[in-house]
Amino acid sequence: MADFLMILSEAAGAAGEAHADPTAFGLNATVWVSIAMLALLGILVWKKVPAMIGASLDKKIAEISKQLGEAEQLRLDAESLKAEYEAKLADAAKEADELRARAESEAEALVAKAKGDATALIARRKQMAEDRIAAAEANAVAEVRAAAAKAATDAAAALIAAKHDAGADKALIDQAIAAVAKS
Repeated sequence: MADFLMILSEAAGAAGEAHADPTAFGLNATVWVSIAMLALLGILVWKKVPAMIGASLDKKIAEISKQLGEAEQLRLDAESLKAEYEAKLADAAKEADELRARAESEAEALVAKAKGDATALIARRKQMAEDRIAAAEANAVAEVRAAAAKAATDAAAALIAAKHDAGADKALIDQAIAAVAKS
């Protein structure tokens, strides 16, 4: 370790002295770096690296353009689908309005028909009730007439029985027989 420290101290002491620039074949380091750079660039041009980079960039540009075209087509398709669905929605809303209007008119027609049927039913029932009342009145009149006829017959029989005796009956019977014989 002591050797290492000694080497460091010699290097530090030597740093204070002037250095000579390294040269090879009479050219300093800057020239050699420039020559190496020119050689590298020459090799790159000779191997057509710039053309490969340009082709790669052109390929990327074409790919991006293709993707942009596909994206534009997708956008157009989406807009057409949107317009189609908006039209379908408008048609559905119009159809719903038509169905509602038709249902309302049918409901009104049913209500009107039901009112008409109810009125007709009431009129029929009223007529039936009036017919029953008239039949009951006719039956009551017939019963009253029958009762009146029976009462009149009974009263006439009682009157005849009270005013006529057997002799008067014989004279009436003889007159009736004689009237029948003449005819």
